[in-house]
Amino acid sequence: MLSFPRFFGRALARYLSTPRPSAQTGTPTDPRKLLQALQPCDVLLVEGSTRISSAIKYLTQSTWSHAALYIGTQLGGEDEEGRAHLFVEADIVKGVCKRPLAQYQTYHTRICRARHLTNEHKARIVREVTRQLGHQYDMKNVLDLARYLFPTPPVPQRFRRRLIALGSGDPTKAICSSLIADAFQNVGYPVLPVVTQDEKAAKEIWRIRDKSLYAPRDFDVSPYFEIVKPTLMRGFDYREIEWSPSSFQHLEALGLDGQKGPRELGD
Repeated sequence: MLSFPRFFGRALARYLSTPRPSAQTGTPTDPRKLLQALQPCDVLLVEGSTRISSAIKYLTQSTWSHAALYIGTQLGGEDEEGRAHLFVEADIVKGVCKRPLAQYQTYHTRICRARHLTNEHKARIVREVTRQLGHQYDMKNVLDLARYLFPTPPVPQRFRRRLIALGSGDPTKAICSSLIADAFQNVGYPVLPVVTQDEKAAKEIWRIRDKSLYAPRDFDVSPYFEIVKPTLMRGFDYREIEWSPSSFQHLEALGLDGQKGPRELGD
């Protein structure tokens, strides 16, 4: 029988993971283009639409509320509909689990990629993340975040990052960003390290930030991860766009030829 705290925690997790209508700041990427652009150990950031996503986006002042690590077909397994598992994430209800691409195809996403990551370190990151499959989501973190779901929670900006890190600290529990950040840091790859200047030695001293302080947006703002945009990778050329006839009607009001396409307008 579940204890009351665990029962309450699970009930709260189900409530907070319920999708809610919300406008996304971006548009979903074509799943085929997204899959073609992904490489093992890419971090996929997701603009979620659940109640807890709202709290995370507010506290981090960011578009991104969730992060998943792309492993690829080597991850193995399929979901109930026969779709291959390709990602590992820490889900609020299921804990650390495998996910198919379909899990994210209706959401605005962003690919963040570590530069010059060796094959050996990629393998170590994959091993570290996958060995945590089955671990629980840090429900203490959920309880902390639940307090900040009001439309305008009275939380000064300087305290918001700390509020993300109020979890239990139990190594068998995780949240999505700490799970991934810890794996990168353990192979010596920086996400957002603390860098100080040693004036006596005339060199920089790098310190690893506590994993519990990481949020999904940190992979986006990190100077050590590049942003990969699937549409641009496929040779996007704005001159090849087939615009609808009505798209340039506003040009007529400006005294320009609204019947011309973008190529003719640029000639």
